[in-house]
Amino acid sequence: MMAEGSALLSMGVPWPECNDGVFYEDVVKSSNSSNCTQKKTRTLLEFYSSNYRYSASKEGWLQRIQNKQIQVDGEVSTSPNLMLRTGAQLLYHRLPWKEPFAPHTLHILFEDEHLLAINKPSGLQVLPGGAFQQRTVLTQLHWYTMKSTQLPPQHGDPSRLSRHFCAVPVHRLGRGTSGVLLCAKSRQAKTKLAADFKHDTISSVRNQALLVTDKRRESERRILKRYRALVQGLMETDVVLIDQPIGKVEYPGVIGGLHMATLEGKPSQSKAMVVYRNKEENSTLVEVQIFSGRPHQIRIHLASIGHPLVGDPLYVAGGIPSTTAESTLGMLHYETCAEDGGHNKPITPLPGDCGYHLHSHRLTFDHPITSKKMNIIAPPPAALLAQHEKKHMLTIFASKMDDWSSAQQRGLVLS
Repeated sequence: MMAEGSALLSMGVPWPECNDGVFYEDVVKSSNSSNCTQKKTRTLLEFYSSNYRYSASKEGWLQRIQNKQIQVDGEVSTSPNLMLRTGAQLLYHRLPWKEPFAPHTLHILFEDEHLLAINKPSGLQVLPGGAFQQRTVLTQLHWYTMKSTQLPPQHGDPSRLSRHFCAVPVHRLGRGTSGVLLCAKSRQAKTKLAADFKHDTISSVRNQALLVTDKRRESERRILKRYRALVQGLMETDVVLIDQPIGKVEYPGVIGGLHMATLEGKPSQSKAMVVYRNKEENSTLVEVQIFSGRPHQIRIHLASIGHPLVGDPLYVAGGIPSTTAESTLGMLHYETCAEDGGHNKPITPLPGDCGYHLHSHRLTFDHPITSKKMNIIAPPPAALLAQHEKKHMLTIFASKMDDWSSAQQRGLVLS
């Protein structure tokens, strides 16, 4: 079993030059509807420019309409002043584009008929979003399923594929975060793991309110996650328990707000343990265990205690963004458009920006079907190894080189 040690197998299909574009469906709802979230509109241009102003300016949506990218009730419409009726079926086609660079190779740490654990590389997004609609882990998992069912990687028959359960991630890692990502290959496994993650979230909130001990918190968890992180400065205390609430605050370029440290946020818990202090580089290597699963929790929590991750372009001391939302609130309302009519990328740092050092090192849980204790380990990258760990790896490497050289001298290895 490959649950411990380095990965032996890999998967991944190289990305096409451009993606296939994305189709977005809408139905025009009555403004009198109690659950209607759409703004009251009359024309096609008003519908999109008012409901999706975060995607493009009014001029940008006009460009898309005139470029024949929108259908109304199955017919392409190039009239921005077309009056829309309640119940009209709308379809917007975001044209194909070349997505930013993302790695495509995924090393397999463990696999059976119900589970797939991979070592996700930094720079690869887990689920579609923003500029990354195709270059994601989810896409590679779909192609992997197609390949295992003997379907062409990018042109599989959907009806045939629907008879197979595509592997899906059961939790998330940030785009810049590397390491263990657990995926379910069966509905039974997905259901059980989802229940385990939900149990841990509820248990975390309850235990924080009751001020229970660390050992009890850990013993009650069904899934234990440990990370490696490199932070700025020298942490004085060997073990730090962080209970900083995390919530959303308005921020340019992030729909619905950015997660950050705020007293109005949800209860969140992390424990940071010092692995190695590097006085020369004024940094500390830490192992982090999280008891809740808020987005960007480790980055926010470590920054909140004055130790942001080395290279983090977004979160600074205090667990807040390096650029305050108040200073750039008008940024998304400029009139210049990108080539497809949408807004240009904001100049402020975004959650998906990489550069920080964070690695999902170990995942411990009971197998959802067999109940066997699983311990999945993804070896940390060099930047997240302590000095003694690096020396140990060099010793192993030198030993293997000596064995190889000896075998070569005895004629057992070809030059």
